[in-house]
Amino acid sequence: MAEAVISEVAPRDGLQSIGPFVPTASKIELVRRLHAAGLRRMEVGSFVSPKAVPQMADTGAVLEAALALPGLECTVLAPNRRGFEAARAAGAQRVGVFMSVTESHNLANVNRSRMDSFSDLSGIVADAVASGMQLRFNLSCAFHCPFEGVVPEDDALDWVERVMALDPGIEISICDTTGNAAPDQVHRVFEKAIRSWGPRFAFHGHDTYGMGVANCAAAWEAGCRVFDSAAGGLGGCPFAPGATGNVATEDVAWLFRRMGVATGVEWNALLAAADFAADIPGALPGGRMRAVPAARAA
Repeated sequence: MAEAVISEVAPRDGLQSIGPFVPTASKIELVRRLHAAGLRRMEVGSFVSPKAVPQMADTGAVLEAALALPGLECTVLAPNRRGFEAARAAGAQRVGVFMSVTESHNLANVNRSRMDSFSDLSGIVADAVASGMQLRFNLSCAFHCPFEGVVPEDDALDWVERVMALDPGIEISICDTTGNAAPDQVHRVFEKAIRSWGPRFAFHGHDTYGMGVANCAAAWEAGCRVFDSAAGGLGGCPFAPGATGNVATEDVAWLFRRMGVATGVEWNALLAAADFAADIPGALPGGRMRAVPAARAA
């Protein structure tokens, strides 16, 4: 049976934009519930400035609890050298770094030019490879930018090529940050990337325009096998105006279930975890499968 990997991002991307601070115990409980549902890859937080993203101030404690769960591959996000060193000091085994394909979003997101970000991240990649840490490189706004509109496919592939030149073994997440990608666009970008560099790619999609699941299907058909999603459809980039939640994990799991693709997810436990996520005070849940009565009996 074909297999897809669902990489759960609710504990980080799903919570980062929530205004009221989510208690650390609630974050850890969310991680545990998602783990109990069979999810084995998870982005559990980010080492960013607590002034910029107060919700992530307790990432160290959440990471410590997550690392104790059997078989869980934990990722933490680091925007720069300082974040990377903090992640390494906290015992992180897998770190995600990020920059934007477009200049405008990179400036809005991290207040740096793309080339400045890439120069800094190049050094981080080299250090991670030398120390045996796993690394994911996230390319934000690879399909559409809130400031520049539709991103030319060659621009996205140009940045993929630059990152691949740093380390051919790196996993690259090609991100639909605004949720405004179209399935044919997603299919072409992934098809060209996988044809040129092999299958070390992931798709990170949002559901702003209701195209999240369709875009996951398009990436799958092009050869992608790793998919980011957030239980309850939580999330949204605070530096991408208009972007709403991530494609919901339960929607992605249902897609692959109907396609006969294995994910390792236990369906009823996932719905319960998604309900828990959606009920977090301040959360703006999305997704569709939690609202389908027949799906709960499936």
